[in-house]
Amino acid sequence: MRIAVDAMGGDFGPRVTVDGALRAAADFQVEILLVGVEDIVKKEFDRLPRTRARITIVEAPEAIGMGEGLFSFRKKARSSIRVGTQLLKDGAADAFVSTGNTAAVVYISRKVLGAMEGVDKPALALLVSSLHGLTLLIDVGANANCRPQDLKQFAVMGRAFMESALGRTDPRVGLMSIGEEAGKGNDLTKDAFQLLSAAPVRFIGNIEGKDLFSGKADVIVSDGFTGNVALKVSEGVVETMLALGRHEITKNVLAKIGLFLMKRNLKKAFKRLDYAETGGALLLGLQGVCIIGHGRSNPVAVRNAIRLARDFVANRVQDRIRAEIGRAGQATGGL
Repeated sequence: MRIAVDAMGGDFGPRVTVDGALRAAADFQVEILLVGVEDIVKKEFDRLPRTRARITIVEAPEAIGMGEGLFSFRKKARSSIRVGTQLLKDGAADAFVSTGNTAAVVYISRKVLGAMEGVDKPALALLVSSLHGLTLLIDVGANANCRPQDLKQFAVMGRAFMESALGRTDPRVGLMSIGEEAGKGNDLTKDAFQLLSAAPVRFIGNIEGKDLFSGKADVIVSDGFTGNVALKVSEGVVETMLALGRHEITKNVLAKIGLFLMKRNLKKAFKRLDYAETGGALLLGLQGVCIIGHGRSNPVAVRNAIRLARDFVANRVQDRIRAEIGRAGQATGGL
């Protein structure tokens, strides 16, 4: 299996992406195509310990910064993101992984790869830890503006993913809204509620933000704006609680002793909430496997994003989603 990695992506660039890619190549026996400015990537590659992993550097003379906009996406025809997605389209890679500018990856991958038949808007889907395992939140940022039928497509794709990748039989699908009652929400969620009620999914109704980590639903459907805000708020809460905990513990000797006794259990709990363990979000609905990692990704997160891409390909999740979209379209007269 060959996985193309955007070596120039993320807040820290090749210093982190190359390290994470080397770890993944060694741990998962996959071939890595490091896409980026060759001199810069090679410098980082030479800095790290040698491994027996299969690594190839693919030249991409341009890079898109984390704060750049649509003009750069179009102008930089030889950016690492465009070259990486083209490798995927041409069959030279089985998946593409980037921790770079999310808007750029979404825009360019749609242009280069295109969407699956029956999918209007590919969506970013992220696995988050809940009290009862993992929950898929879709969309978390690819589509700020959505129509009710888009949310219906997200639900079908999310159902197919949870069944094929995680073995979750007939997963429960919830709709993110401001109240559990059917009449709650804005026009988008009210209309989407009606569509999901008739969709070929196990729809359990509205889900409030507080249930994101409760395990009440296996798939939570949202427009990209709301989903991204919910995700970022959750990240902020976790980081704030950790900071407050460290501050309070250092003020009391008994608290320090308690921390020592609970250290192992706390590490396990915090590991489940760490974004680095998930690796990244899947851009579902594309004609190709694309993983987008957090801009702040460390080498562990990059490694796990590549693992996620490997699992996605190995489990043939694309085929399952394509089949589910086709069946749902036939059952409902088109998605």
